[in-house]
Amino acid sequence: MHNAVERVISIMWDRYHEPLSLDTMADSAFLSRFYFSRLFRSKTGTSPGRFLTAIRLYKAKNLLLETDMSVTDVAYAVGYNSLGTFISRFTRSVGVSPARYRWLAEHGIPQLPRNPAAGPRRRATISGRLVLPPVDVPVKVYVGVFDSPIVQGLPASCDILEASGEYQLRDVPEGEWYLRAAAIALDNITARPSSRRPLAVGSYDPLTVTAGADLTIDLDLHPTGVFDLPILVALPELDNHVPNSRTRLNFGRHERRGSRSSRMLNGAKS
Repeated sequence: MHNAVERVISIMWDRYHEPLSLDTMADSAFLSRFYFSRLFRSKTGTSPGRFLTAIRLYKAKNLLLETDMSVTDVAYAVGYNSLGTFISRFTRSVGVSPARYRWLAEHGIPQLPRNPAAGPRRRATISGRLVLPPVDVPVKVYVGVFDSPIVQGLPASCDILEASGEYQLRDVPEGEWYLRAAAIALDNITARPSSRRPLAVGSYDPLTVTAGADLTIDLDLHPTGVFDLPILVALPELDNHVPNSRTRLNFGRHERRGSRSSRMLNGAKS
């Protein structure tokens, strides 16, 4: 059964531009539609349809960064028949429109405004220890909470580390969240944005957050595998694209535990 889902994911990567239906994918796995859907979700944490959409949008990001194709041509190239649907899904998933994403790749990410906490109650804090698998290159580790299993849109709160250690996510709103982490090789920061791949990823979900809570959750990252969803948010492709720190996302530098420093994006999502 493991190989069946892996085979379908391989087909998705090869034929993402085709109208792959659930029936087609289930037939490729030699399983019934219902059983295939259940098995796929148990292996990946999401549905076949959403996994395919993530691949299509991930491929769209690459085309926007590596080619001069129009947004319309990119939409059709990754399997969309409606430009409006493509722009809407890309914007919701990546956090900016396709045209804006391409522009940011050339000019760098501007600061995002901080959103004040809603209401008088204190929001939650999530912290813990993050552990990387053995890696032989310097890395940047992004940790954030999202409102879906797919790393898309703006995180409710985000922290960035440079090694295994303590992370902290502040001002997390009430609700159900998905904790995600991805480690990117620093060597890839200056490479073509679309060529960057996570070396390792980690997750914890679902996570129910109540106002004023202080939650402790440790994260063990594992080398990226076939069942791990593509990362759709603008980070890490565009982070540090422009050396001038004033053009980057609104990460406030702070010191923690002696001389170790990290940067945190708080309140990116209201």
